Amino acid sequence: MTWYLEALMSYADFGGRASRRQFWGFLVVHLFVSFLLVFGDVILAAGSNAGYGVLSGLYWLATLVPALAVTVRRLHDIGRPGLWILVGFVPVLGVLVLLLMALLEGEPGDNGYGPNPRLAGA
Repeated sequence: MTWYLEALMSYADFGGRASRRQFWGFLVVHLFVSFLLVFGDVILAAGSNAGYGVLSGLYWLATLVPALAVTVRRLHDIGRPGLWILVGFVPVLGVLVLLLMALLEGEPGDNGYGPNPRLAGA
């Protein structure tokens, strides 16, 4: 949970690096909260013609920038520029490529984007 909160607190920081633990910790909590809110949307919409998606839609809108920022920092950790996030626009394959890249180990030591986040926390 601390990785999730840390990513939210540095919501507009597109510089630096994010470790695998920070990225995956954020992603797991983000998806868990999203599923809970989608479930809440379905319950709230039961028996009405209003549709659903308000809770989850507002949450996704509020966490869009932090999610992009932590993804760009993760790309920086493996030595890729942040523009690689645009690969995600390729249907299905692009998201898989980004997820596979997020699994890669970060560059040891400092790189052009900053110090190694694993060593900085030690």
